[in-house]
Amino acid sequence: MDKLNIKVILASVRDGRFGDKPAKWIAETAKEVENFTVELLDLKDYPLPIFSEAISPAYVQGEYANPLVNRWAEKISSADGFIVVTPEYNHGYPSSLKNNIDYLYKEWNKKPIGFVGYGTTGGAFAVGQLRQVAIELQMAPIRMATHIVSPWNMVEKDGSLKLGALDHYANGAKKMLEQLKWWTKVLKNAREIK
Repeated sequence: MDKLNIKVILASVRDGRFGDKPAKWIAETAKEVENFTVELLDLKDYPLPIFSEAISPAYVQGEYANPLVNRWAEKISSADGFIVVTPEYNHGYPSSLKNNIDYLYKEWNKKPIGFVGYGTTGGAFAVGQLRQVAIELQMAPIRMATHIVSPWNMVEKDGSLKLGALDHYANGAKKMLEQLKWWTKVLKNAREIK
């Protein structure tokens, strides 16, 4: 089987964020899946301006006007599937993620997406909203997700992750990755049919 290119997207850009910890953890866990090639994309590295383009990304042919958008588009286009790691802010997902999603359209199409949410409700509200957005982008949000509850209890005073803090979520994450692998393989094969 061909390699499956999985991009883990770290949604939070806040200083002192917790999100880098589960993002690195799920990326390392995903690297253990046979045939997965995994890359972590930190939205801090793709600080796109507020979306204000006159033309919808659904109608853009080829290059985008902003070089950083082109770099982002190349990363998303090259992916076969995604895992978004997102906090929950006011029962929603961060504006940084929405902005980066909205800049593209075709690059997202016909690809699966899984989620790792964190917060008071384990990011359940944010993940629920992202599933709706994914469907509008012609993506396949998988059923399984990883919901990390009360992340503030998982860090040491210096901000580092407590030893074994995410171990409780390992089995669920592996099941999510199994589903992601199945959908990634199926949709990649379907996209290759001319």
